Amino acid sequence: MKTGQDGLARCVMVLGTSSGAGKSWLTTALCRWFSNQGLRVAPFKAQNMSNNARVVAGPGGREGEIGSAQYFQALAARVEPEVRMNPLLLKPEADTRSQVVLMGQVDEALTRMPWRGRSEHVWPQIAGALDSLRAEHDVVVIEGAGSPAEINLHDSDIVNMRVARHARADCLLVTDIDRGGAFAHLYGTWALLPPDEQALIKGFVLNKFRGDARLLAPGPEQLQQLTGVPTVAVVPMQWQHGLPEEDGVFDERASQGRGTVHTRIAVVAYPRISNLDEFQPLKNLPGVLLQWARCPADVQEADWIILPGSKATAADLAWLRAQGLDRAVCAHAARGGRVLGICGGLQMLGEALIDPHGIDGNAPGLGLLPLVTCFAAEKTVRRSSQVFGPVAGAWSALSGVRVQGYEIHHGQTVQHVAMAAAGDVAQELWPGLAWQSRGGQVLGLYLHGLFEDPQVLRALFGAAAPHLDAVFDSLAAGVERWFAGSLSLLRSGG
Repeated sequence: MKTGQDGLARCVMVLGTSSGAGKSWLTTALCRWFSNQGLRVAPFKAQNMSNNARVVAGPGGREGEIGSAQYFQALAARVEPEVRMNPLLLKPEADTRSQVVLMGQVDEALTRMPWRGRSEHVWPQIAGALDSLRAEHDVVVIEGAGSPAEINLHDSDIVNMRVARHARADCLLVTDIDRGGAFAHLYGTWALLPPDEQALIKGFVLNKFRGDARLLAPGPEQLQQLTGVPTVAVVPMQWQHGLPEEDGVFDERASQGRGTVHTRIAVVAYPRISNLDEFQPLKNLPGVLLQWARCPADVQEADWIILPGSKATAADLAWLRAQGLDRAVCAHAARGGRVLGICGGLQMLGEALIDPHGIDGNAPGLGLLPLVTCFAAEKTVRRSSQVFGPVAGAWSALSGVRVQGYEIHHGQTVQHVAMAAAGDVAQELWPGLAWQSRGGQVLGLYLHGLFEDPQVLRALFGAAAPHLDAVFDSLAAGVERWFAGSLSLLRSGG
């Protein structure tokens, strides 16, 4: 069933007045809602800037990277995630530099190219990816980026209104009313668009509302008089919607352990943290308190310390030392506390980082595992399934557990030769992928997604987080409530 005017899939686009307005999770909710209507649905975001990435299917059977938000949106839409759903991914490495991933693969030429010069080089593949998805589905739910009213970027836009025009999308403009100034943000964004783009805005959405919705009057009515655009939904504050935060670290107000806290987990939040979304299941577990650590005081009462992935391992390790967190992590391990390093975090746990290709930087490690990491020119990007053999000490509950996950790393890690000759050898749990300290309390592995595996959660905590399908269905039910008077807009367009 094709519902678009051009014989291709109809497109519904979620734009925002700013980053953090709620585009990603609303897009996810709409993916499941449309799927529940019996439609074939696909998500799409032309360009994503995020170090939260997933490994998915690509052309010719070659696996590639997309932003995590589109991965979850595909699951909500009940389709297999693939690279066309996020053809351009920018992975920040510094304030003025990002690695460019096009159609799932790192593109060194585009990475070196000036930012404004990339648009025309990548637009044909972006448009081609969107058109091919539209040819195979009934509805494509598109997520914008930032704000469409960033007029300094309008001429080089490839993710907001250029996509909307190309797809003739019915656009929803969402704003975060909890920040204040929501009506001004909606009106100002609409007013800065040219008339042909204003005509694509079919509805305003007020997100993160707390209080009595009747108090909004006469704001929505006056806004419609000024713009001709109705306010089609008022979405209440969702403290625990169950999805990971797409643009940043999680809100600790929504991360309190449910019930009596039995495990306090501190995740070190260095500046270039990556794949933080994989910790969302820990947020959803009863009795687990998940907190960010940015200084030694933040880890004093922790049962576990996790060193997560990093897009700039050497730089983040330098930041760790500058905060005094290196000493705090080592002291925690010396006391018998659990330490887990994932990907870049694993690399930090070793003796040294060696960078012959200028990928990441040289640095001494924390020395908690007798390992050395050498950064390779080629990036490893693959989905992986592994089985834990015998695991000692604090992590012994993982023995025999099979885990599904994914790898995204330049580093290749091996035993430190001189230390091994002297008898200091880490227990290698998976060849080239996972190691444990001799005392058992320190565990490092390259595999992302450990806590997204229900078997792992049951082994470590005796419980599992709510299944993602339950989260998606709850969001879809919310769409029915929030858009109650405007469901015809979703069903048939403006």
